[in-house]
Amino acid sequence: MSPHLPRCKIEPAPESQFSFVIYGHEVTRWHFSSNAPRPFFYPLVGPSGAQLTRMGHPGAPNHDHHRSLWFAHADLLGYDFWSEGKATRIVQKQWYAIEDGEDSARIALCLLWLDGHDPQPLLQHDLIATVRPHGNSFENGWSLELQSDFSTKATGTEFRKSNFGILGLRLAKSMSVHFGGGTITGADGKQGEANLFGNPNRWIDYSGPSHLDTNGNEQMEGITIIDHRDNPASKNAGSTVKWHIRSDGWIGPSLSRDDNIALQPNQAMTVRYLLDIHPGSCLPQRATELADRFDKSKAVGIHKSIQPHLQYEFSTLS
Repeated sequence: MSPHLPRCKIEPAPESQFSFVIYGHEVTRWHFSSNAPRPFFYPLVGPSGAQLTRMGHPGAPNHDHHRSLWFAHADLLGYDFWSEGKATRIVQKQWYAIEDGEDSARIALCLLWLDGHDPQPLLQHDLIATVRPHGNSFENGWSLELQSDFSTKATGTEFRKSNFGILGLRLAKSMSVHFGGGTITGADGKQGEANLFGNPNRWIDYSGPSHLDTNGNEQMEGITIIDHRDNPASKNAGSTVKWHIRSDGWIGPSLSRDDNIALQPNQAMTVRYLLDIHPGSCLPQRATELADRFDKSKAVGIHKSIQPHLQYEFSTLS
């Protein structure tokens, strides 16, 4: 253990990227170049070192907006932030703070949702991304916590009813059900698109073959997305969010599937998700234990710092 060389760290990289590292392994990168219509994480790396996410659909070129792990929404006050070729954009204005450590590393970012016409953003999106190892070995996997604090200074905005948004995950081709050997499992124990699409679940797991061992045998890894109990969609759906799920290799919690979610001027709304990147097939007990701890955890804030050489710093909210 070294105070100067922490096990978990986030470092800036060329071409508008941030690199997330755990135990010397790069586990993901945050890409925020203006060449893409919205930022994204790519790839998410499994405990084996295999890439568990991909860019785009394996068989549909009109799904290039599926960039590994990304934020978007199909209907924000009538504007489509989900599809390609629109005037809408999500841009990173700045980063606030980076904190490395033995048990976690986190970064706070300011994103602006622009409709392409009005220079005033429809939405300010303050994102705090935290990575943590699962146990004392990288082989046990890791987690990515995403806290999104939404606010608007416009006349108000609204996440309108839609299956699409605010988070999407595109799995590697080999891990999908249709193109590979994957399995989709819900917290309720049910499996498959037909049983899980549009239905409430505390968490959804997508697992499948990600690499071969030294004997040429397929090895499984997976990603579980866990919804926080205090999220707006969970409250509207009776404490469990509903999901958009496809056997072709993508999943996403539907924030406003059944109801519009309005955001008034200077009103804040926090949405939190936890992704568990794990070895093997779906691990229901691990997922439920992580969900229990996640539900009890506190949100994080950012404030101006009075410390030397720090403009902002993190704080735990009560």
